[in-house]
Amino acid sequence: MIDTHSHIYLSEFDEDRDAVIERAQRIGVEKILLPNVDGETIAPMHQLERKFTGFCHSMMGIHPTSITADYESKLQEVKKHLDSRGYIAVGEIGIDLYWDKTFRNEQMEAFERQIIWAKEKKIPIVIHSRDAFAEVFEVVEKQLDDNLSGVFHSFTGGIEEAERVLAYKNFMLGINGVVTFKNTHLREVIKSLPLNKLVLETDAPYLAPVPKRGRRNEPAYIERVAETIARVHSVSIDVVKEQTSENAKALFAL
Repeated sequence: MIDTHSHIYLSEFDEDRDAVIERAQRIGVEKILLPNVDGETIAPMHQLERKFTGFCHSMMGIHPTSITADYESKLQEVKKHLDSRGYIAVGEIGIDLYWDKTFRNEQMEAFERQIIWAKEKKIPIVIHSRDAFAEVFEVVEKQLDDNLSGVFHSFTGGIEEAERVLAYKNFMLGINGVVTFKNTHLREVIKSLPLNKLVLETDAPYLAPVPKRGRRNEPAYIERVAETIARVHSVSIDVVKEQTSENAKALFAL
């Protein structure tokens, strides 16, 4: 399995990070992909990638909730890093209007600029969308062409949103612990989606799957996500593991 979205460089893992990675490897996680959040997370992310070379892979981008009035300077820092070395993706980027709509326009501008950089670098984007599908679709569709690829991370939309994403030729949907939650509609949605368009993720330390819900999430719990998808699709868990890993390797050129 490949955990395509995990923040295990954060302080929540400072006490036992090596053990967390060991547990993940023990249950068959072969790679963990690390999305950046802001200027503060770059150094610990790079440090983790260096320590576990070939297992942990960094992305570069600025999370929409980190976009404020001074977003230009933050974007320039992202660009400096993107130009200094290779990354597997531009992420985590997007639009989040759940907490605060103050910087809606700035989020849209920052999102589009980072999409353009991803296309220039020929790497995928990793999209965070919360209460913002209309805005995200508007920006993506302005830049949509054969050079644009990516994943809608932590997808929680309905069938209409899923079908719109899958109409984009080079895009996947990231499925995490939310699919295991008791009252989610997501199981009904993914029942009608092809397995070759799904990738697994945890979003650790957030969104731990049932029965760990409410606790710190970690990459080893990704197996619960795979089990749930397998049950919904009436296939073996090995089929889900194999197909989603192939999807991730193709999308991120791993």
